[in-house]
Amino acid sequence: MNGDGTRVDVGRGLEREIALLARHTALVNKSLSAQELDRSAYLLLSRLEISDPMTLKELADAFGLDISTVNRQTAALLRHGLAEKIPDPDGGAARRLRPTTAGLAALGRDRTRNIDGINALVGDWDERDRRDLVALLRRLNEGIERRQGLHWPRD
Repeated sequence: MNGDGTRVDVGRGLEREIALLARHTALVNKSLSAQELDRSAYLLLSRLEISDPMTLKELADAFGLDISTVNRQTAALLRHGLAEKIPDPDGGAARRLRPTTAGLAALGRDRTRNIDGINALVGDWDERDRRDLVALLRRLNEGIERRQGLHWPRD
């Protein structure tokens, strides 16, 4: 309930805040000229970093995307030397992708900039609030993943 006794529509409030978060994130990333990777490269390399080498189909399935989209995005990674194709260690016909040392280094630099920016935003929050935010965002993301039938490996 609001202070005036009216019921708060939590879904509406969450929708607004999530939409604004997505917008703010896009604006912040756009203004960070030091970012080396575009959004798709960052996400692909993040997934490849925590997984065994993956085929295009496995990546497409992991992201819930069309294989042609993933093919285009991974082609850019390959062109820039951020990922490489390797033979399937199990002898399968499909080649697998893995990040290169250069790709992991670029990901690490961008991740550090992102973490530093986030820490600057919440640096004056108390530790419990920061931990609660992480836990609640993880819970939200895991709910989305369950609904979509996807799973993002976590540390």
